[in-house]
Amino acid sequence: MLSLWLPENVSTYGRDIDWLFELIFWITGLTFVLVAVAFVAFLILYRDRPGRRARYTHGSAPLEIVWTVVPALILVVLTFLSVPAWSRIKMTMPQTDVVIQVTGKQFNWQVTYPGPDGKFGTADDKTFLDEMHVPVGKPVRVNLRSQDVIHSFFVPQFRFKQDAVPGREIPAWFEVTKPGKYELPCAELCGFGHSGMRGWIYVHAPEDYAKWVAENVEGGDASPAAAAEKKDEPKTRGKAKQ
Repeated sequence: MLSLWLPENVSTYGRDIDWLFELIFWITGLTFVLVAVAFVAFLILYRDRPGRRARYTHGSAPLEIVWTVVPALILVVLTFLSVPAWSRIKMTMPQTDVVIQVTGKQFNWQVTYPGPDGKFGTADDKTFLDEMHVPVGKPVRVNLRSQDVIHSFFVPQFRFKQDAVPGREIPAWFEVTKPGKYELPCAELCGFGHSGMRGWIYVHAPEDYAKWVAENVEGGDASPAAAAEKKDEPKTRGKAKQ
């Protein structure tokens, strides 16, 4: 049912997340309906009427215990049900040769690929603004950082959301199952330009991705990775910053 409302899932672990989301949705939805019905019933049953006097009631200790213990048990069960998905997504990192460094800053995403030497922080790194290219059907590791405040890397179709925290490098991963162009907004209020902080992720077929890497990352003159950190540099799209 919720699949009609949610963005299309194009992630290998998206089904696990959607299942948990739908389970929580139905539990909270049913709880809301029960509370709303009880609320309306009490309004009708205990409404003010001529001749009726207010009276004090102590309540029911067993009933109070039930409505405290039951929600607690539901939360415990949900915790155990989420462990397999959490362990797969957050506690493990698939082996991959596609490693990208993403730095959030007010107000754009700096996407850095290692050059031919395969190392970050060297002269042959290539950095793009608000633009990421990845292959389909292959795990992609993202080393997420922030240059200033907390940002949030969010791709709804990937079922991927991870905060970028200043002073930390947080590894995360995703694997996309469908080529296409997907929006990359910042999902954390990060300043006056937050609403305009968005980029795009281009998911290519393996051969197209290899061609893009050869032309844009491995080919041409390398520029120092430090150039990507200049705040006064003009914002460009579609080209590596030289």
